[in-house]
Amino acid sequence: MRTRAVYKLLTEADWAAAEASGTTATALDIADGYVHLSTYAQVRETARRYYAGQARVLLLRFDFAALGDVRWETSRGGDLFPHLYGALEISKADGSWWLAPGLDNAPVFPEDF
Repeated sequence: MRTRAVYKLLTEADWAAAEASGTTATALDIADGYVHLSTYAQVRETARRYYAGQARVLLLRFDFAALGDVRWETSRGGDLFPHLYGALEISKADGSWWLAPGLDNAPVFPEDF
């Protein structure tokens, strides 16, 4: 797969933990043994499905080439998703946005995203 950027969504609590440690470590990532990421085409649906109802969600963008051991694996609906096998250092993020919920409670992405 070719992509320039991948995205990670974090709840406020996950972000606070990431700031303290320097890496992301969500409960799902720890349980599955890899960091769940999304491409540009996938991240809105990931946000809608898994982060609806959150007060705020942080969207982080990473340069795909700078991450290391990323594997494309089948996930939701048979689509290939990027999974990072290793630590996701928040200092490598090259973009970030706080997303607030919209009328349907799903996170709203900025117009310039």
